[in-house]
Amino acid sequence: MLKFLGLATLFLLLAILAAIALAMVLIRLAGSEASRWHVDPALAASGREGGWTLRPEGGDAVGPRARAAPEALLRMLDEIALEEPRTRRLAGSPGEGRITYVTRSLLFGFPDYTTVAAVPHPDGGHTVLLDGRLRFGKSDLGVNRARAKRWMERLRTRLAREGTLAEPGPDGAR
Repeated sequence: MLKFLGLATLFLLLAILAAIALAMVLIRLAGSEASRWHVDPALAASGREGGWTLRPEGGDAVGPRARAAPEALLRMLDEIALEEPRTRRLAGSPGEGRITYVTRSLLFGFPDYTTVAAVPHPDGGHTVLLDGRLRFGKSDLGVNRARAKRWMERLRTRLAREGTLAEPGPDGAR
């Protein structure tokens, strides 16, 4: 009887490990349809779990205000985003006016999507709209927020260095 219980436990453990391995493979192989994720960040809801938005008004935070053309602002942000580990451009370009990136987590490869655009700021110049969101689950443990803040801090630094930062401001959190 003990031998049977030992084998049953072993098979159960192996089944659980196989299920976890299969889930990891499926997550890593999950495709990313640009039509689903490359959407206008101005339409994103703020304050949702697992997401983070930057907008001049009504977002979770505000991005920097710059005296730079929208395409130049997005070109800078594109370089910053592509320096992020495990990040690639899914759709769009600085010339198009909107870019969507997919960033995968290190261990499990969970995809997060970040869409950015540059728009006129109400006080002059231009600013960044950003919508960072997860694909699987409900909570990202603040990863999208941290990524957005990191990108905006790098963008502020670059804008200040180039003399095109119109408003230094704090980290942009409301």
